Amino acid sequence: MSPHFEPKNDLERRLLDAQEGRIQPHEFIGTLMGSEVFMPVYEKHQIGGFAASRQAQPLTLKDEESGQDILVLFTSPERAKIFVRDYPGYGGGLVAEFTWILEKLGVGYGIVLNPGETVGMELEAEALRQLAAHQS
Repeated sequence: MSPHFEPKNDLERRLLDAQEGRIQPHEFIGTLMGSEVFMPVYEKHQIGGFAASRQAQPLTLKDEESGQDILVLFTSPERAKIFVRDYPGYGGGLVAEFTWILEKLGVGYGIVLNPGETVGMELEAEALRQLAAHQS
């Protein structure tokens, strides 16, 4: 875990504000819905850290309590570097709009944003379903 979190972009500033209680969670969610995030993807053959095929397999974890899949996302590619070292093949990834990820991958999973960082969050699958329903 990083001892000090220095925000590098607006999403990170708003995440820190939400975590420290300066803004309401729904305000952060509004920012997240309009932001790009980094999604680590598995790629057998990587070129310069970018996925080389369209068959991207996102990094997911299994929730020990519910058994549900949790999609791993980061507020920037730099935030993922240390975490993905423990997941061979996930050195590259995609920067994409959060709403695009919801649209393409569906909402049958939870999300963890910035795992391993002092500033992050988790969204349960039901919360994502509600967000997606409001976007439609």
